[in-house]
Amino acid sequence: MIGTGLLVFLLIILNVLISWRGFRNSDFFARYEFNVDGILLYRQYDRLISSGFLHVGWLHLIFNMLALYFFSGSLIAVLNWWGFLIIYFASLIGGGLLSLYIHRYSGDYSSVGASGAVSGIIFAVIALFPGIDVPLIFIPLPGWLFGLLYVLISIYGIRSRTGNIGHDSHLGGALVGLVVALLMRPHALVENYVTILIISVPAIVFIYLIITRPHLLLVDNFFYKTHHRNYNIDHKYNQQQYNRQQEIDQILDKINKSGMHSLTKAEKEKLEEYSKRIR
Repeated sequence: MIGTGLLVFLLIILNVLISWRGFRNSDFFARYEFNVDGILLYRQYDRLISSGFLHVGWLHLIFNMLALYFFSGSLIAVLNWWGFLIIYFASLIGGGLLSLYIHRYSGDYSSVGASGAVSGIIFAVIALFPGIDVPLIFIPLPGWLFGLLYVLISIYGIRSRTGNIGHDSHLGGALVGLVVALLMRPHALVENYVTILIISVPAIVFIYLIITRPHLLLVDNFFYKTHHRNYNIDHKYNQQQYNRQQEIDQILDKINKSGMHSLTKAEKEKLEEYSKRIR
């Protein structure tokens, strides 16, 4: 049996090591971050998991790891180590899938962080232990109030699209963590239904609005498009590929006529980016 402390320690170490490499190597970071085109167009599905172990900086990493550390113990005590890991990775992937759906027509959208997984752990704890107090800037908040504030902040973040922070993955991860925890301990739904409704109903309603009223979010999807009506992901892929190929053909033609030294810095960067894509 894996000890509680050892399991959390291993997850934290894994996050630190992978994030540290991402800090030092921009190519590594770019390959494994969450990126819509990377997943949908180039079928790099591993990004859904690898992006959860990358962070934008030490503060981002430390905040997520502290939250993971403080909320993990009680959950592992009840669900055992395997239940904890199921919630962790299900929340990580679930948060990524929601983010992928919301931003499916924004191919350059990217994000990183363990927040989706950590959000799932937090909401699982609140669902199973609604009486828990959550410290927020040294002020303890009831679990249900913290959960409600978390959902509302995530909704605002998705709506405002500020700072390119993955609020949608937070919200998706939180809901997945809550649902998986209740599937493992269904009696908690009967015992704690008031708290669960308070924190889940706003999130569920908002996800419904994402599907049926996406113009409220200023985000394109199947039901609403600010671009051409028949513009789908296949058209987008073909258009992007055509534009890139035109640029590369012009660069190669320039090399053929005048040599490599004739390229500008921007042209060399485009050629290098193209060579990485086709490896």
